[in-house]
Amino acid sequence: MGERAGDARGGSAGDWKGGSLKGGSLLASACCKHFTAYDLERWNGIDRFQFNAQVTAQDLADTFQPPFQSCIQQARASGIMCAYNRVNGVPNCADHSLLTNVARQQWRFNGYITSDCDAVAIIYESHKYTKTPEDAAADVLKAGSVNVFILLFYLDGIDCGLYFKKHTKSAVQQKKLATSDIDRALRNLFAVRMRLGLFNGDPRNLPFGKIGPTEVCSQEHQNLALEAARHGIVLLKNDAKLLPLPKSNAISLAVIGPQANADNATTVQGNYYGPPCKSVTPLQALKSYVKNIKYQTGCNDVACGYLDAGPALNLAKEVDYVVLVMGLDQGQEAESRDRYSLLLPGNQQKLIISVADIAKKPVVLVLLSGGPLDITFAKNHPKIGSILWAGYPGEAGGTAIAEIIFGDHNPVKETVSRGVTIRHLSVSQILPGGLRFESGDDPYVSKSTTLQWCSEYIWSVSSKHSANALKKKHR
Repeated sequence: MGERAGDARGGSAGDWKGGSLKGGSLLASACCKHFTAYDLERWNGIDRFQFNAQVTAQDLADTFQPPFQSCIQQARASGIMCAYNRVNGVPNCADHSLLTNVARQQWRFNGYITSDCDAVAIIYESHKYTKTPEDAAADVLKAGSVNVFILLFYLDGIDCGLYFKKHTKSAVQQKKLATSDIDRALRNLFAVRMRLGLFNGDPRNLPFGKIGPTEVCSQEHQNLALEAARHGIVLLKNDAKLLPLPKSNAISLAVIGPQANADNATTVQGNYYGPPCKSVTPLQALKSYVKNIKYQTGCNDVACGYLDAGPALNLAKEVDYVVLVMGLDQGQEAESRDRYSLLLPGNQQKLIISVADIAKKPVVLVLLSGGPLDITFAKNHPKIGSILWAGYPGEAGGTAIAEIIFGDHNPVKETVSRGVTIRHLSVSQILPGGLRFESGDDPYVSKSTTLQWCSEYIWSVSSKHSANALKKKHR
């Protein structure tokens, strides 16, 4: 379950961990993160280790808490990760009201709560919330001192923090912490481990005891990666039924954009990924459909600080069809990296418009991104005939994009359109906590409309595009 960031430009708005249940036993322990009001990574001199989210009770109830409540009560997650930031002055990982009164008592959460990496250390070192490191360790562990809450922490790994290892013993010796608090942590930890079956005998003889690299990259799993990529791609626009493109050796195709042939592991997979079983870029996948295909980057990189439009424009004039692969990568959005704008980076928009204006036919625009993008210009441009939003579709994403462009798979049947336009947004327009618009003359955007609700629809720029129409074109 990922957090619902209050600001659409948040760098880790799509971060998540998952799990499942079989026969009453856990196959994996799902963790809901990051709890709560965690909507800033690094912005304007403030980072997530210092950020104090000033959030009203209404915004907590309406925006930030519902995803976590659903994660616990409906998805039955067995873990929660508390966030680095403070909420109204109190660090999340030391907030008894949040972790005990809300999660444990109101939502009846039954599992462990873990701090994020070094989240205990920053309570003393960055937030200056406690007078000593021992106080930080004690406050975190005593946040659930009423026997219905426990905070579990990482014990291993330097990057994930050694604060408890260094300071818990001295906190007990200084009588700032009772051993019963530590006992509760161990009970909750081992209860979940038991539900996972980790004490059911020799691990090598358990259901997952013999999984190796060959299982990870089995054909079944590679097929699943392709299926997930197919179903994650959304058709936002298809004017004049441009898609699918004809399957004919006679056509010529230009592929333009820095992401079309970039390193698959960094561009298509996004963040927090393992080594791919195989890598196929969008350009490589499109070559399996068209023999006469040529490629130009148009930009020096995804940030597109330097525009090399000449070769791309010359190519666009010559070919029958053009596919532009644009958007974001981890250079624009990632953990510890927020965006300052919802627009495409650098000169990307200028390149797209220039290519569309000069091409023989309307062009196809493919967007890669984790967060929302304001592509109003593309929605309204008559020479941008089709728009596909692909997210970061994983190792099989290139293949899935090509299949949709040429009609071997239908994207989602329809999308929902909302009349939301964000012309410009700056840090000064966001109240503390990063939640609300202070300006906007669009009837769908008012001062009482949270940014989250708007951001959900920014990229969704068309309505009721039936995927069946793609089938009919070449029948």
